[in-house]
Amino acid sequence: MKKSIVALAVLTASGASFAQSNVTIYGIADIWFGTASVSGQESQTVLQSGGVSGSRWGLKGSEDLGGGLKANFQLENSFSLDTGTDTTGFTRQAYVGVSGGFGEVKLGNVYTAYDDISGAANAAFDSALAPVNGVTLPNGTATSVWLSTGYTSNPTNNIYYALPDFNGFTGAVSYALGENKTATLGASNVLSMNVQYAAGPMYVGFGYQNETPQGGGTSPTFTRLNGTYDLGAAKMLVGYGRVSDKNNAGVTTAGAQTTEWELGVDVPVSAALTVSAGYARSSDNVLAGDATRTGYAVAAAYSLSKRTTAYAGLHSDTTSVAGADTTGRIVALGLKHTF
Repeated sequence: MKKSIVALAVLTASGASFAQSNVTIYGIADIWFGTASVSGQESQTVLQSGGVSGSRWGLKGSEDLGGGLKANFQLENSFSLDTGTDTTGFTRQAYVGVSGGFGEVKLGNVYTAYDDISGAANAAFDSALAPVNGVTLPNGTATSVWLSTGYTSNPTNNIYYALPDFNGFTGAVSYALGENKTATLGASNVLSMNVQYAAGPMYVGFGYQNETPQGGGTSPTFTRLNGTYDLGAAKMLVGYGRVSDKNNAGVTTAGAQTTEWELGVDVPVSAALTVSAGYARSSDNVLAGDATRTGYAVAAAYSLSKRTTAYAGLHSDTTSVAGADTTGRIVALGLKHTF
């Protein structure tokens, strides 16, 4: 009898504690079917996960600590709908933190502050079809357009702080610890920041990320400036990017520099249908590889419900090096469901 009373008391206490918390199970299931091709390779008919958004599931929640302070957590795992496989552990996000009038702090495996704004002005819904992206075949053959999308997005061991909103202005900074210091080499780190302004029809976001290797030395940097303006009948999209000290093969190279830009537009044809199109260009200096890359895309998204969207589109990109061109192309039809 005493054990039953104790058990009931524990359950009651647990229930009371849970009632003060908010825990959500959520996810995205996104898959597309189509063709993908790269010059010199056989065109492939493919069924791939994550056309618009990477397929994922997760847990997130918060607890009211009183005085406007909250404790927050998020655990997020990625998976592939085409193969049914998932990653080991919560590789997308895994953090705990606090928020309040001072802003928000996150500690753990967190996306960088630069990542917050990276895709904010990408045409074709910042999807695999976006003009800034390239094409990757199942055999690993790939093309690329923008190099400023090649940053380290969630470097782990990350300390992240976001400011509260000040009349439309927000900002964030993150610092990831390499935890690989030796007797002769300093630890690597990833320093990232952003500043954003959103009010009425206008949005502007600036991001910067520096990735210092173990032992210091030449540190690649990524810079991004994005802007959008909603005219009602259409939303204009503009993006600018720069990569310094990293070549187009992804190798740290002092003096290498790549400059890139994108123009796009989202047109709401109806309450359910939006069409998006854009053009992107990227140019290297000699040390970066002396290549020019261009990409364009046209995509449409149709909302079947609040949580389910059908999409389709075309992406094409061309890389020119020393007079030789390599072209990649995707034609896709997909379905995205959130839960």
